Amino acid sequence: MNNKPLVAVAMSGGVDSSVAAALLVKQGYEVVGITLQIWQESQTDPRHSGCCSLGAVVDARRVAKMLGIPHYVLNFRQQFAQTVIADFIEEYRRGRTPNPCVQCNRYVKFDAFLQKADELGAEFIATGHYARIQLDEKSGRWLLLKAVNREKDQSYVLFPMTQEQLARTLFPLGELPSKSETRALARELGLPVADKPDSQEICFVAEAGGYRAFLQSRVPDTVRPGEIRDVHGNVLGRHPGVAFFTIGQRRGLGLSGHQEPLYVVDIDAQNNVVVVGPERFLYCRRFLVERVNWIALDRLTKPLAVQARIRYNMPEAPAMLFPVGEPNCVEVEFETPQRAITPGQAAVFYRGDVVVGGGTIRQRLE
Repeated sequence: MNNKPLVAVAMSGGVDSSVAAALLVKQGYEVVGITLQIWQESQTDPRHSGCCSLGAVVDARRVAKMLGIPHYVLNFRQQFAQTVIADFIEEYRRGRTPNPCVQCNRYVKFDAFLQKADELGAEFIATGHYARIQLDEKSGRWLLLKAVNREKDQSYVLFPMTQEQLARTLFPLGELPSKSETRALARELGLPVADKPDSQEICFVAEAGGYRAFLQSRVPDTVRPGEIRDVHGNVLGRHPGVAFFTIGQRRGLGLSGHQEPLYVVDIDAQNNVVVVGPERFLYCRRFLVERVNWIALDRLTKPLAVQARIRYNMPEAPAMLFPVGEPNCVEVEFETPQRAITPGQAAVFYRGDVVVGGGTIRQRLE
């Protein structure tokens, strides 16, 4: 007799979520597959296999049928539009560079989805993310840890998870050593998506023809031409819109004839100005992080040594965290200057494998 609880698995139609569902079935859980329909304005071709496409729904349904589990498609478009897309647009309006995957995890995959799971009577939710969750018996807090597979570790984009969400989430892939092992399991289980390529693009941006086309069609005020200035305020040229630029960018500036290569070092959205300078102006040690979510501790009361990461694909670097007296805000100081600290991106803090917490970069201080 199966006494294990019901788990609602977010099934995107990809190999990771499919293997996650299969492993839970194999472990004896009662499983229901849920495809979150979050964006599908124009994509109706079932051959298209992005995470939110009709093709993804078809693939998820095929896998669920093979596993012998129920499968449902739930409409999360409104939640996605009001949170992820709205945040994406507002951040570009402010001259910042957002990370929509973080916001999707924050508002949709571990918030709205958990509420739907409650309605279905599910005790747990599960996804195909590469990360681990453990209960710290000493503190009584649930901890988010890096995946065993360091190359695919996704703990960086999961930092918004709350204690309740961590307590009710399963990451079946967290202990797998490699993506090749995931695919091998998929083949062994006979899953039809074993060799399906990973989705690389942001769903709503890819479908719209790229983020520039998306912004031009949705928020034309973000693409007003303006001035390109150097760090001393001298006008060097014109730009097509601040939304087309990010800190650290070198290509696409349309500037030549300078002694040193020039990079975007600041974006002044209020005055519609892109500021450029030599690479040395990209380096900074201190910055503010807002909307901090603490996981390993309740709040920061004194300076704390951590390893901090400011981009998904970069290694962590030694840093100190300092409370600043403002709720959910912290000052970060790297031991050595780091390149292209970018407002709008996530800063995530680690101690070993454990995610201490994370937030959104507000501004550089020096």
